Amino acid sequence: MTDEEKSNKVVDINDFDWSPYVAKFADSSTGTGNTNDGLEQSRLRKKKMARRKRAGFEWVLIVVVALCVSAIARVFVFQTYYIPSASMEPTLQIGDRIIVDKLSVSLGTVNTGDIIVFKATPSVATQCGDSVADLVKRVIGVPGDVVSSKRNTIYLNGVALNENWSHNEPLGAKSIEKQTVPANSYFVIGDNHPDSCDSRYWGYVPKANVIGKVFLRIWPFSRLHWF
Repeated sequence: MTDEEKSNKVVDINDFDWSPYVAKFADSSTGTGNTNDGLEQSRLRKKKMARRKRAGFEWVLIVVVALCVSAIARVFVFQTYYIPSASMEPTLQIGDRIIVDKLSVSLGTVNTGDIIVFKATPSVATQCGDSVADLVKRVIGVPGDVVSSKRNTIYLNGVALNENWSHNEPLGAKSIEKQTVPANSYFVIGDNHPDSCDSRYWGYVPKANVIGKVFLRIWPFSRLHWF
């Protein structure tokens, strides 16, 4: 075919392949021409949203578990208390915060010298004029012990009690009448002997009333102490 014939050739518009030009126009004008890229971006967005939802669910689960563990520990293991009075000075002062170990009582034993927190008996309100629900005192007599006092000396089973902990003397106006501590009961006294309303006034602490032993003072930090 000569050049003249080529130049005079008529091309049917229906036979012309317009697809490359249409695709190029769609890509440049609408940005939707590349279907595969759009699907990939959509897939990545969904995947990112799924990761965020999963992370959010995990955080919620962690918080719920932490709250449950804290609640269980408070009920069965540890509990914090605030000291509102001077009856245990100088060991525990007003404003101190302590942690009580509950398992040491439910799974262990209470011994002479232990500091315990317990539910106040009704006689506390009668004898001390104090309606407080919980008290903290030091155990000086366990079931079967014979306790008494003479002047400022406390006697345990006929022997002077070695109070090898901080305490304030004198014993005070209220002495300890000679008595035997009954079963499942404890005789307690405040370390601030002259300023403590304790077993000398209202009697024994039933074992069922004991909440736990004081094992740590956490506040103030300057007086952090293990018992």
